[in-house]
Amino acid sequence: MPDQLPIAITFVFFLGLFTVVGIYSAKEKENTTTDYLLASRKVNPWLTALSAMATGQSGLLFIGQVGFAYTIGISAIWLTIGWAIGDYLAWWLVFKRLRIISGEIESDTVSSFLGYNKLQGSRLITLISALITIAFLGSYAAAQLVAGSKALNAVFGWNYQLGIIAAAIVVVIYCFSGGIRASIWTDAVQAIVMIVSLIILFVVAVATCGGFNQLWQSLAEIDPSLTDLSPQDLPLGFVPFLIGWMVAGFGAVGQPHILVRAMAIASADKIGFVRNLKLVLAQITSICAIGVGLTARVLLPQLISESDPELALPYLSLELLPVILVGLMLAGLFSATISTADSQILSCSAALSQDLFPQAANSYKFAKLATLTVTAIVLVIALTGDDSVFALVIFAWSALASSLGPLLVVRVAEKPVSTLVGVLMMLGGMATAWVWKLVLGWSNLIYEVFPGMVAGFLIYAIAQFFFSQPEAD
Repeated sequence: MPDQLPIAITFVFFLGLFTVVGIYSAKEKENTTTDYLLASRKVNPWLTALSAMATGQSGLLFIGQVGFAYTIGISAIWLTIGWAIGDYLAWWLVFKRLRIISGEIESDTVSSFLGYNKLQGSRLITLISALITIAFLGSYAAAQLVAGSKALNAVFGWNYQLGIIAAAIVVVIYCFSGGIRASIWTDAVQAIVMIVSLIILFVVAVATCGGFNQLWQSLAEIDPSLTDLSPQDLPLGFVPFLIGWMVAGFGAVGQPHILVRAMAIASADKIGFVRNLKLVLAQITSICAIGVGLTARVLLPQLISESDPELALPYLSLELLPVILVGLMLAGLFSATISTADSQILSCSAALSQDLFPQAANSYKFAKLATLTVTAIVLVIALTGDDSVFALVIFAWSALASSLGPLLVVRVAEKPVSTLVGVLMMLGGMATAWVWKLVLGWSNLIYEVFPGMVAGFLIYAIAQFFFSQPEAD
């Protein structure tokens, strides 16, 4: 184990840098709930792109995706490609309209947008979507705290509980310093650290393996399936597999912590720029993460049987990098988890303070109290839940995409939808995804976001076919 003091100094330096950025952002803040939740809809597009990339990839990239590539090999690239295509379509088809309409109707939260009606708002839709947000986005945030804790455990030997608590404290500092603006500003700096640290480790790891050709040969010697571009054991074949991950990427339309970035941008006309920049940056980090997972399989083969493949990145950093760069890598990993967790906790606190208790919607102090409350809930989930980051994130993502995604697309298209149909779309989509995964066990056939979102749209189509006019709210 290398000297931990230089690692700790570098790590603390970058954490301090992130915190300073968050506090500095407070110079522009206004003590209003709209500013706390949406930065008064004035966010720079460069910051939006960097923030969206950082908060969208999170601990899933550094911990889950690296571990996934370590386990199954180069075929993990199809998850990245499919996800990127779906995510691009979401930003192209939905997010610009979301920014325009949410600004026109002055919706500060995703749930209030879903429940909006020109004649009379649907309180039930707002209420149910807020509960779904708190339950599953809270679980998603808990996965980020677990990911950060795993990194601290691997490098410093801290127990998971201590690391989770430390991550939660940092999240509260970010959130309190300036709300969503502080989150976005720190995300931007964290994104740069993420990119730089991953590129450095990827290049060093490939060089240590003897170059790309030698890496490929070594993987083939370990297990020929690791170099097979076609994923193994696909009962329905490759095309349904890829479509499932494309729909998963499109499931960004059901993720409140990502949607609020589109709602907060200064101009809807800049959404295209954000979409393209985010795509490029996300593919750089994703390819590097997969490369790190593959090189770790060669350089640290014992992880598959003696440890946790999701710890491949911190262990590989300790093995290959100078201690100063290990601190940089740890800061990159930790910042990836925090950049997502703070965004998700803010979205959950918005659902709590604005949607569940609308009588306190204009209270800036209550918004902060809601942030503390949600953080406590997330902390409990993280301390008592599953320690698999990949499994936690994938399940939470599917539940949010299946329940909120179809209804949001319908709302963005400004199509009529009654309270009953909206509720059925949310509950039906979520139930379908659950049954598909937990009862039928068909997630290995196609990721459950696909049947979940299809069910939501199908419910709407059936309602429109049988009822030409929506029921009155």
